[in-house]
Amino acid sequence: MLTAVLTATATITAIAIVAGLLLAYANRRLPADADKLVEQVNELLPQTQCAQCGFPGCRPYAEAIVSSGAKINLCPPGGQDTVQRLADLLGREPLELAAAVPDKSMIALIDEALCIGCMHCRTACPVDAIVGAHQYMHTILAAECTGCGLCLPPCPVDCISMVSAR
Repeated sequence: MLTAVLTATATITAIAIVAGLLLAYANRRLPADADKLVEQVNELLPQTQCAQCGFPGCRPYAEAIVSSGAKINLCPPGGQDTVQRLADLLGREPLELAAAVPDKSMIALIDEALCIGCMHCRTACPVDAIVGAHQYMHTILAAECTGCGLCLPPCPVDCISMVSAR
């Protein structure tokens, strides 16, 4: 009787060890969970939600990189460093940055006399560099402005211009 119990215990232990080793091997060799990989890619992106990559934000761009193989070099705010980090994470060849990098020597400037306080520019700004309230004058926080120019098209009175940051 004792021999049967010891044999059964040894058999179950051996099966558990083999199963554990197989799971550990599979965990290392099989591709990572897509959602987890999307999260890792999303964490590497700058989270400016500027849409300069052609996607409506960083998360959709991360999903496209993982699921449909979108190019990893489309993020101007992230720059070449982000391209390299994405290449390292995904095991892809690093590419040169494809999109134009925002000109940080330029910043937006609002002609406050013309501003009607419509909030369109403030809504469009991906880095919250525009302050002001509805129906009141808005202004640009120069230290926060990246020079992306995304605030220009939505302004109905054309009171925003790009000027030298110096």
